[in-house]
Amino acid sequence: MFEFGEDKLKDECGVFGIYAPDQEVARLTYYGLYALQHRGQESAGIAVSDGRSITVHKGMGLVSEVFSDTIVDRLKGKMAIGHVRYSTTGSSLLANAQPLVVHYQKGMMALAHNGNLTNALELREELGKNGAVFQTTIDSEVIINLITRYRRDSLEDALVKTMMDLRGAYALVILAEDKLFGLRDPHGVRPLCIGRLGDRFCLASESCALDTIGAEFVRDVEPGEIVVIDEEGLHSRQGLTRTNRSSCAFEYIYFARPDSTIDQLNVAESRRQMGIELARECPIDADLVIAVPDSGTASALGYATALGIPFGEGLIKNRYVGRTFIQPTQAMREVGVRLKLNANTSVLKDKRVIMIDDSIVRGTTSCKLVDMVKKAGAKEVHFLISSPPVAYPCYYGIDTAEREKLIANQLDVDGIRKYIGADSLHYISEEGLLRALGMDTVCLACFNGTYPIPVSTLNQRKNDFEIQKC
Repeated sequence: MFEFGEDKLKDECGVFGIYAPDQEVARLTYYGLYALQHRGQESAGIAVSDGRSITVHKGMGLVSEVFSDTIVDRLKGKMAIGHVRYSTTGSSLLANAQPLVVHYQKGMMALAHNGNLTNALELREELGKNGAVFQTTIDSEVIINLITRYRRDSLEDALVKTMMDLRGAYALVILAEDKLFGLRDPHGVRPLCIGRLGDRFCLASESCALDTIGAEFVRDVEPGEIVVIDEEGLHSRQGLTRTNRSSCAFEYIYFARPDSTIDQLNVAESRRQMGIELARECPIDADLVIAVPDSGTASALGYATALGIPFGEGLIKNRYVGRTFIQPTQAMREVGVRLKLNANTSVLKDKRVIMIDDSIVRGTTSCKLVDMVKKAGAKEVHFLISSPPVAYPCYYGIDTAEREKLIANQLDVDGIRKYIGADSLHYISEEGLLRALGMDTVCLACFNGTYPIPVSTLNQRKNDFEIQKC
């Protein structure tokens, strides 16, 4: 039997930036990061600038663990950026926490990055040959080295030249001199939006962070665009010509908060539509629809409504357990799932159950969930997934496993069904997913292996050098 490990993809990162000389920018950034905590739980950091120098505080852990009232009050300035980093199983290093802050000939600069470069190793080797010194293992440091190398005239020109060298996915917020910058790669893989707070402006990975601080959503940063925020307000420059837009499908399927809107599409509504498409593609005669909370809930409600089947809370989530916690020992591995979810026997007993989740990546958590629901008395468990099978690794900022460890790369749908113990298993089709999203400008590479941005051979090789995704 295959041993595939955990089911969920590791999160990306979240970035936030604000220019507001008349506001407590560090505190507002803290609240913005709190709203983006779901995008990363390994480390958090805030950098503030008074226009002359930059002060930074960052540490390992959740936003609430890294910052206190005293620390936030010490971070004085008129603009700030913040970052939450996703959790990895290795290289949990403070050196890799962001924002990155550098001193260089023109002064100081701070950068926070969400995404992953596909040519990071080549760029790192080239920069190293020209004398660049690296203190982290993250590709974000490659970006900041390129910016400083090109910084002869205006910083905006340096950013354009840097973007010309970069390949891959990136949403960046940058503090430099008297300005706040926001950049998005020309494919628009990673999200970044603009908000207005009074007569000032801010940037965030998701619109939910704008809502949290009371800012008004203005628009998304366009692919290839450079946004400049300063005393004069908001300015824009197209750094690179926008290519075929390829927003990450998993933002809508799993990563983003349901109350966020990304590229004019509400996340909760997109998930509800996925459930409706599942109902159209795979109507099942059953007594009850349940969700694997929370990312499966909207799809399950859409499915139940479309077919007129009752929706119930068959799995109860422990609200005090986030996406990371102290892992049980091997002998207690079954406890891991039950710490997060528990079956509601009174709802499930003697029912034919449809259980809806957002994805199956490796398989073992799905096994435990099916087993848990059956032990609670369900007569049948039909497992429906609101994404197509994940069969290929992501090189754009999601920490997927090697291809051979993805269960959909090793087994067909019926083989996966037998492995997880479900009575039936159905994934939404790629066509159904696109109908649910109402657009075809999304990246589906992890489903079909068609990568919109080339990935270098060097970057695909294992054990050359560890570049951590952010």
